[in-house]
Amino acid sequence: MASYRHLARIAVMQTLFAYEFRNFEVEPDLESNCSEYADKLKDTSFAYELLNGIIENREAILNKISKEAPEWPIDRIAPIDRAILEMGAYEILYSQDVPPVVAINEAIEIAKVFGDTNSSKFVNGVLSSIMKSKNDQGKVSKPAKKTKN
Repeated sequence: MASYRHLARIAVMQTLFAYEFRNFEVEPDLESNCSEYADKLKDTSFAYELLNGIIENREAILNKISKEAPEWPIDRIAPIDRAILEMGAYEILYSQDVPPVVAINEAIEIAKVFGDTNSSKFVNGVLSSIMKSKNDQGKVSKPAKKTKN
């Protein structure tokens, strides 16, 4: 059985996918997408927080995806994969309550269902690079050990 957060992520991904083509107010689309899972998705606050966070930080998220997948310009990434990457990248970079590994696993599972045969591998590679980059930035470098001559 899918968790309510998993279903919320699917609804957000579907909303982001539609946003790619229509580029206007997203809340009615999210409401409609959430209603598909109404029997299992009673609390939609996570979905709205996730979607609003992605939209607010979209430029930075897309820049980060571009940096970690330089051989794939944003406009060449399939729209469904881009929506999944935006969601996963947002959770890795900005979420305080979702561990990065969980965000990656969720994105991979969604890519397996909604993407093509290589989507899950692509999503895994890009999001893993984003997580590694974030972890590397958070580390404090230690002073080099002095060697005896």
